Amino acid sequence: MTLEDFRDAFVRAQEMATDDNRRGDHDLNPGMGLPECSQPASVLIPVIGRPEGPTILLTQRSADLPHHAGQVSFPGGRAEESDADTVDTALRETEEEIGLQRRHVEVIGRIDTYVTRTGFVVTPVVGLVRPPINITPDPVEVAAVFEVPVSFVLDRRNHERHNREWQNKIRHFYVLPHPKRYIWGATAGMLVNLAELLLRAIEDECRDGG
Repeated sequence: MTLEDFRDAFVRAQEMATDDNRRGDHDLNPGMGLPECSQPASVLIPVIGRPEGPTILLTQRSADLPHHAGQVSFPGGRAEESDADTVDTALRETEEEIGLQRRHVEVIGRIDTYVTRTGFVVTPVVGLVRPPINITPDPVEVAAVFEVPVSFVLDRRNHERHNREWQNKIRHFYVLPHPKRYIWGATAGMLVNLAELLLRAIEDECRDGG
């Protein structure tokens, strides 16, 4: 798969998609429900055009942050009143966190909104990035930046379901078993949602003989 193949599959997937759904932590946890209060946020899913195949850029949050310290995430964050829209939020936050300037990102769409148990309503924005790129992480927020192959994300064998006890309840969540990083929770959930979207388009094209 090339970056253009990714774009073509994503465009086909968006044409096939129905109205926006609210996916989230509650999908794997019946009875959890959606939080009554919500905080709008956006993340960028940066798809990098590497010669060996497209990759998805992820960050590991600083261990000193008050929330979700040390976790793997997409660049992004809370919406601000000055943001024009959800795409503007994702691009602004990406510039602030990792220094990837918006002029290097070709936004091609978004996937289903993701609602977290902590009350964030996250818009995942998908953007294509063609190297060379200059990444300068903010050390206050970001401990590391790394990439995972799109082929790894598309492999359903990597969509593992794990669980752990939290507040005396068993919570279920997705994990993508990367050999060096623990990709779980909302980030893994959004990657699974992206994979499902793309795989439907790819498999549909194969059935049609494309």
